[in-house]
Amino acid sequence: MSQATQIMSRTSGRLPTLYIPHGGGPCFFMEPPQGLPRDLWDRMGAYLRGLDASIGTRPQSVLVVSGHWETDRPTVNTALRPPLLFDYYGFPEHTYRLTYPVPGSPALAHRVRQLLGAAEIPSDEEPERGLDHGVFIPFKLIYPHADIPVVQMSLNRNLDAATHLGIGRALTPLRDEGVLIVGSGMSYHNLRDFYSDDPRVVRAAQDFDTWLTDAVTESNLEAREHKLMAWLQAPGARAAHPRPEHLIPLMVAAGAAGQDSGRRTYNEPLVGKPVSAFQFG
Repeated sequence: MSQATQIMSRTSGRLPTLYIPHGGGPCFFMEPPQGLPRDLWDRMGAYLRGLDASIGTRPQSVLVVSGHWETDRPTVNTALRPPLLFDYYGFPEHTYRLTYPVPGSPALAHRVRQLLGAAEIPSDEEPERGLDHGVFIPFKLIYPHADIPVVQMSLNRNLDAATHLGIGRALTPLRDEGVLIVGSGMSYHNLRDFYSDDPRVVRAAQDFDTWLTDAVTESNLEAREHKLMAWLQAPGARAAHPRPEHLIPLMVAAGAAGQDSGRRTYNEPLVGKPVSAFQFG
C-alpha cells in the first residue's frame, strides 16, 4: 500500500487533537540552571512521555503546528527527511547535537494543502526548513523511536484566533485518516516574568489558566469558539501572552476538534505560573 493510500485510509477510530507544552528550549535534555529546582521540567516530561499510551491509538502520521514558525499563510514542510532547526540560543553545547531522524510525509503535506484549498484557505509548501524545537524536542519524548512521520505546518503571521480556528476546521477530516493534529506551544509564555514571584504576576497567570481551562472545556461548540476568539479579553491574557504565538496553536487543535469536547490533561505550576495541556476527543 502506498504512503498516500495509507494516509487516506480510515483508522478504526477518530484520533483526538492535542495542545501540548514544549517547555523551554531543550529543557528535557539538560540540567536546569543553577538556582532552579532540579526537577523543574520532570513532570512536564513525564506527561509528554506518557502521551503515546494515553492516546491509545498510534497515528499513521502527525501534523504539528508550533509556536516557532510564522508565515504569511499556512505553509507545510514537504521534506521526506526533514532536518532539525536548532532555533534556541545560549544552551549547553551538547543540546545542539541532539538528533531526531523522523521521516516527513509529502503525501500528508499534499493532503493538508488539498483540504485548505477546499476551504478556500491559500497555502504554501516549504521543502527545506528543518523541524524547530517546538516539534523535535517534545516529540523526542512522545515518540522517541522517531517511527511516525511528522509534518510541520506554520502559523499564519496574523496570529488571529478566528483564522486559526478556521484552519483547524478545514483539517478535521485528517482525524479520520490516521493523522494526529498537535498544537505545540505554552499556555503561559511571558519570558520576562517567568521567574518573577511578584504576587500580581502569579495571580494574573492563575487567572488566565482558570479562564483558558473553562473556555476549552465549554461543552457548547459555538460558545467555546466564541470564548477562544475573544481570548484577549480574558483576565490575565496579556500578562500570560505578551505576544500570542505560543497560544495560537491551541486554536488549530480546537478548530479541528469539531463537536468533540475538550479536557485538561496536564497542569502544574512552573515557578508559580500554571501551565496546562488539553485534549479534544
